[in-house]
Amino acid sequence: MARPIGLEVAPRDLREELRKRLEEAPEQHAEAILESLELLKDLHDSGVLRLLRGAVSSGGMILDAVVGAADSEEGIRGLRNAIILGKMLGAINPDLLQGFATAMTETLGCQKPMVEPPGLLKLLAEFRQPELRRSMALINKFLEIFGSELKTRGECQ
Repeated sequence: MARPIGLEVAPRDLREELRKRLEEAPEQHAEAILESLELLKDLHDSGVLRLLRGAVSSGGMILDAVVGAADSEEGIRGLRNAIILGKMLGAINPDLLQGFATAMTETLGCQKPMVEPPGLLKLLAEFRQPELRRSMALINKFLEIFGSELKTRGECQ
């Protein structure tokens, strides 16, 4: 009859394996270790580490304050509004928003505001410009849709 072959596996010494890996780490990962130390130094110099240490030590209090603020009526509305604003900004064509930013800068940027309002004839003459009529049509369409939304949604809740 056949006899089983005995298999004896030497027990693993996990501490010894970890010690070996730790001894070899500076040689194998010298560049990463140096960059990590540089990052730690920059975080320390800028005060971020001190801020993080304070936040961790008072973590429960900070979390309670955040949860309390988010649980209020204003907090819920604020979060909902932030989500809606994020969706709205995501839906706007970036070229259109760039045009809006350029118009705002050129209109309100470095120029002195006009002190005297234009006369009636000058104002009527400006209506001949297609750019003015195009922008007024855009504003009119916005106000029309906004008014329709106000009508369907009713009073403020």
